[in-house]
Amino acid sequence: MQDTAKYLVHADITANGVVERSDVVGAVFGQTEGLLGDELDLRELQDSAKVGRIDVEIDSQNGQSFGNITIATSLDQVETSILAASLETIDRVGPCRATIEVRKIEDVRAAKRREVVERAKTLLGEAFDESMRSSRDLVEEVREAVRVEDITEYEGLPAGPRVADSDAIVVVEGRADVLTLLRYGIKNAIAVEGTNVPEQVAALTESRTVTAFLDGDRGGELILKELAQVGDVDYVAFAPEGSSVEDLARHEVMAALREKVPYDRVSDAEKPSSVVSTSPGSVEPRDSVEPEEPTEPVAEEAVAAPSEPSEEADTEAETDSATETAADGDAESEAETDAEPEPEPSESEAASETPTSLRGHVRAVIGEEIGRVRLLDDEFGTVAEADADEAVDRIADTEAAVSAVVIDGELSQRVLDVAAQRGIGQIVAATTGEFVKQPTSVRVRTADQLLAANEA
Repeated sequence: MQDTAKYLVHADITANGVVERSDVVGAVFGQTEGLLGDELDLRELQDSAKVGRIDVEIDSQNGQSFGNITIATSLDQVETSILAASLETIDRVGPCRATIEVRKIEDVRAAKRREVVERAKTLLGEAFDESMRSSRDLVEEVREAVRVEDITEYEGLPAGPRVADSDAIVVVEGRADVLTLLRYGIKNAIAVEGTNVPEQVAALTESRTVTAFLDGDRGGELILKELAQVGDVDYVAFAPEGSSVEDLARHEVMAALREKVPYDRVSDAEKPSSVVSTSPGSVEPRDSVEPEEPTEPVAEEAVAAPSEPSEEADTEAETDSATETAADGDAESEAETDAEPEPEPSESEAASETPTSLRGHVRAVIGEEIGRVRLLDDEFGTVAEADADEAVDRIADTEAAVSAVVIDGELSQRVLDVAAQRGIGQIVAATTGEFVKQPTSVRVRTADQLLAANEA
């Protein structure tokens, strides 16, 4: 009957004495018999399977009994309501006075529909997540597989297929780094396979434009020093501090190469990642660079001088052109060298009400100690602002794209985690706390570090 029931009648019973289940069932049948006529007689309805068995749960405490009654029916709504109301006419159970009150009539089909909907939601999320892929995802997956298969060797060292004939090369630490760059379309990388730079790489650097792209650790600095001693290095790029090139996402690789620094501007006392070059002859503070994912033409500048324009419009063609240098590359590099550096924001601009640089916002928020958090876009325009205590909610709730955050207070683990989830590139805070984990995708600095780096 439970499988075919449409409604469940739930009723509460209270008796002034100790009664048992059999007493309640007997009272239900006995005191409703003939009350509703033959068509709604409870025994007749049970015999015709229109009413199920009567379920009773009863418990006795301190000389009183309390419990509930459940009756399943396949009658229509009107008949079920009449049957439920008849239960409330029962005033005695066994030798005791009793009252029965119908608590609710439950639609079994509605409950099943709710279960179906909840289960369907779960199945929709689990079963189709992997299958719902766009055509662009499929193209990128196949393209990455082809690029990875293109890894070759140059005189016994792991290298991309364009190392032998390209005018520019990227020197990395290991085979995994070469694979990572191949995956992102950079085919002129070669690995030194350790801190001992091979003679083949040293000789190759004498006739090529060389960019050293190394891990952000002590090993990367050692490789750079030896490479500079045995070969010729033109530009230097580092992965974020504590990260390896092989662990970087595409936008991180392109950003690091875009921010390469001419080697002659790097000294032993200066961390290469603290400055960024926008052209071979100009160096300016890192905070003046918009923290957005570079487009393919930016990657072209980062890896090598521009090549002849390709007729193909796809991403791989653009990336391939980013790794090759044509004969006129030297002339364009000289033109870039002669370009004057972009002017840095003045002190008055940084202190104005509408700063246009990251340093200006840092001075306005943290320097003035206003106790606020300010969210900035790619152009360093203000997206949103709130009290520093509301930083987590404001970062999470802001719908506009946020590139940087300036907070006049201590940077907490929670704020850092939410910023990483939103894809925010950098945070500048008055102070920083102790982090259990620090995402490599978010660059964290204090105001003192930022201002000192710019003033140096």
